[in-house]
Amino acid sequence: MKKTLLVIFSVLVASSMLLAACATPEPEKIIETVVVTEKETVIETVEVEVVKEVEVEVAPEVAPEPITLDGYSTTDIPTLDPQLGEDVVSINYIENLFVHLTNYDLITAEIIPEAATSWVVNETGDQYTFTIRTDIPWVYHNPVTGETTQEVDDEGNPRFVTAYDFQYGIRRGCDPNNGSYYSGIIAGVIKGCEEVYNYEDPTAIPQELKDAIGATALDAETLVIDLKFPAGYFMSMTPMWTMAASPEWAIEEHGTDWIEAGNIVTNGRYVLDEWVHGVRRVVVRNPLMPEDMQGGGNVERIVTNVVPDTSTGYALWLNNEVDTSGIPDAELEAHLAAHADETVQVPDLAVFYFAFRMTKPPFDNVHVRRAFSAAFDRQTYVDELRQGQGLPMKHWAPPGIFGAPPIDEVGVGYDPEYAREQLAEAGYPNCEGFPEVTLLGYSGQSTLNWIEFAQANWAENLGCSPDLIQIEQQSFADLLTSTKAEDAEAPHMWTLGWGPDYADENNWVGDVLDCNIEVRMHRTCNEIDEKLEEARTASDPEVRIALYREIEDMFFGPEGEFPIMPLYVRIAYTAEHSWLTRNVALFGGQMWYTYTIDQDAKLAAQGK
Repeated sequence: MKKTLLVIFSVLVASSMLLAACATPEPEKIIETVVVTEKETVIETVEVEVVKEVEVEVAPEVAPEPITLDGYSTTDIPTLDPQLGEDVVSINYIENLFVHLTNYDLITAEIIPEAATSWVVNETGDQYTFTIRTDIPWVYHNPVTGETTQEVDDEGNPRFVTAYDFQYGIRRGCDPNNGSYYSGIIAGVIKGCEEVYNYEDPTAIPQELKDAIGATALDAETLVIDLKFPAGYFMSMTPMWTMAASPEWAIEEHGTDWIEAGNIVTNGRYVLDEWVHGVRRVVVRNPLMPEDMQGGGNVERIVTNVVPDTSTGYALWLNNEVDTSGIPDAELEAHLAAHADETVQVPDLAVFYFAFRMTKPPFDNVHVRRAFSAAFDRQTYVDELRQGQGLPMKHWAPPGIFGAPPIDEVGVGYDPEYAREQLAEAGYPNCEGFPEVTLLGYSGQSTLNWIEFAQANWAENLGCSPDLIQIEQQSFADLLTSTKAEDAEAPHMWTLGWGPDYADENNWVGDVLDCNIEVRMHRTCNEIDEKLEEARTASDPEVRIALYREIEDMFFGPEGEFPIMPLYVRIAYTAEHSWLTRNVALFGGQMWYTYTIDQDAKLAAQGK
């Protein structure tokens, strides 16, 4: 940085000799001799001030390092589009880049205002009217200049979030042409959404059907949502990203590229500063967010680098380069011994499972699916490979979810004798004649350990050689795509996990397994789906609980359909440096805007 300084010099006039100071900032003295003819000579010394401008180099001020949440990920972000997000990586970012109708309290799980400041329900329970605050700006962040500015419309007026933006987002979420998994979920409850989602020709959906979707903005501040039935759990769905406001003008201008850095328009607590696909992503605080919506945390920037696996990420944590990390199974014992004070254990309600393509032989045979599920020793897997980080699951919904049956009362679970009987009934006694199948897992050593454990179980309990189970691994984003492929290209089995979006059993057996919603297992609709509809629409909580217990048994009991084989609910240890204070979100995305970092402690640990 250069600053302009004024330097004052003194000049002495007395004679014709010029004396210049070269290095020291002292006054210049000019002595001049003046001779007057026929009179006495007078020597006079006069001081004259001369002003000179001199440029002096000044060391630039060092800006304080922004308070940064440093992290890593083993996968790229599949999408930042609120209506398309269906995985935890995408949903975490969408939670922080966009506001939703409501939010939920991290401590009490109570639904609290966000863009909607209040809401009322009609007497029949099938219409909700939301009052939308209109001071949340739509913003554009320039990743080159780092400047965040408010969006303006064609007439130069500043754009704020309105009920019309929510109407657009929800109706867009019903459009089957977007390929959103969650379209099927909201189609099950919002009036008119299912008619659009299931229209016979998605390329020719009549405009009158789109206009009939039950999300209507009466004015900028009033949004009315009409339901197909009085869904008592609907308010618990309103924090979902699928129903978030979306910027219609930006989507129309950029198409699918609207989510890229330099294109994206957002309205949340953070803005997208950098996204190098598969390498690195950075979000920074939105300086234009209303003060009362900042979230209470002090994190100004989130930097996430993509790494090959958890072991690499954990090494970064040990070196104080990231704030939190998963702990590799092989490192857990040593970690607990050395870092007990920087370890937290959180039951995050995520259930992990193997899924079957039910229309692809041999898993089109229910007896094969039952056999493979019953041959997996869940307790040993949790105890030995996961070192106690979980609870074995024989059915789908975990404890803490409304309508979930007690953990040990429904489902077959591990039963080798039953498994062998089922495989024999399928025509493969001792696995004789069983064809080669593919099992697709997402990248990482921990997933490979999980799959190899399954291979060993199936060999021991069913007689199926590990050579028959061909293991493939892909990035998480690619796996989500591959498992939607047609039968010829799709794997026979794959690994996945499901974390809750809201605390109701419908989010499990309904939103994942319903034949009208799921797009991976290819279930055929049957009497189970009729029960799902009955449970979904029942108003009596006790009736719903009884129905969901029956449904879980129809899926995972001795005569169950087994579209998936639930394995365990995760209760994982996490390495977490003491300078970070946070509450972990059990539903939806992590709320980074509530995190607090002790910057002095972090910088000291990093030697800065």
